[in-house]
Amino acid sequence: MPRAVHLKLEEKMGGVLEENRPVNALSAVLARVETLLIGISALAMAAIMLIVVLDVGMRYLLSAPLVWSYSLIGLYLVGAVFFLALSDAMHHHGHIALDVFVPLLPRPVRHLTQAAGYIAATVFVAVIAWLGYVQAQDAFLSDHRAAEIVPWPTWIAHLLLTVGMATLCLRCGYRAIFHLLSVFSPTDLVELPPPPNTDTKTGEHGE
Repeated sequence: MPRAVHLKLEEKMGGVLEENRPVNALSAVLARVETLLIGISALAMAAIMLIVVLDVGMRYLLSAPLVWSYSLIGLYLVGAVFFLALSDAMHHHGHIALDVFVPLLPRPVRHLTQAAGYIAATVFVAVIAWLGYVQAQDAFLSDHRAAEIVPWPTWIAHLLLTVGMATLCLRCGYRAIFHLLSVFSPTDLVELPPPPNTDTKTGEHGE
């Protein structure tokens, strides 16, 4: 890699790390929880790949497929990959955002509209987390199990949803509060998304 390209890449990565750095202690605590959850999510993704490879190998080489593989993946691992990564993706501004007009708004209005959106999101996500908790509790108390060859308990799947959505609810609530406080502050009190990449693309595929 040419040195100029390497330096430019380091500069961009440094900027990304700086933008994603928690701006206060509350965000830092949430970020630690999100780091733990995204680690579990990554392990679940790795487990999916290993189980699928093992299942295919045993199916075609030994004619002895893993009878529990798809139920384990569908019931637990996919949920862990998805739900446990939501809040970390939010923290790193990884979710899709339609922000074409956001830079055109005055700063107080921008924070006020962001606060309103995050308040609505907090309520919506909190309802999902609560319903997940209720279902997890009901499945645990009734010992509900999947109708599969291996009767996996279903409360774990509901618990994964509850943990992921509860953490996302905390992140949304944090942003709602600090966007609202930023309306009355001369400085931004919450992490802001990185500016759009306006670098000129060159090459056949824009490299």
